[in-house]
Amino acid sequence: MSTIMLVDDSATILLTISSILDKAGYEVEKAADAEDALKKFDAGVKIDLLITDLNMPGMNGIELIRTVRQLPAYKYVPILFLTTESHQSKRQEAKAAGASGWIVKPATADELLDTIKRVIK
Repeated sequence: MSTIMLVDDSATILLTISSILDKAGYEVEKAADAEDALKKFDAGVKIDLLITDLNMPGMNGIELIRTVRQLPAYKYVPILFLTTESHQSKRQEAKAAGASGWIVKPATADELLDTIKRVIK
């Protein structure tokens, strides 16, 4: 069973997306922001996919990706953005930071699960 970490400052998004993932059979780790996610990694949490929001207080999603890509255990773990941002420049910045894909909110459960299946091997 794959473990997915969700990072989003919206409790509603965390609840909604984790419910979809739970029903699809994934283990879910939730983090309220980038710093919370990094603390979980430091504590030894192991994941198969990271899904992060872009716009969060403190460290944003692109900064989180850059930081995660520096961690040896997560250098090649797939990372998806789930965000309201759809500008091409942000997509390019995210890709350069190490993002594996991009999902624009609001995404349907099918869109989300199809994208996850493409990036988790």
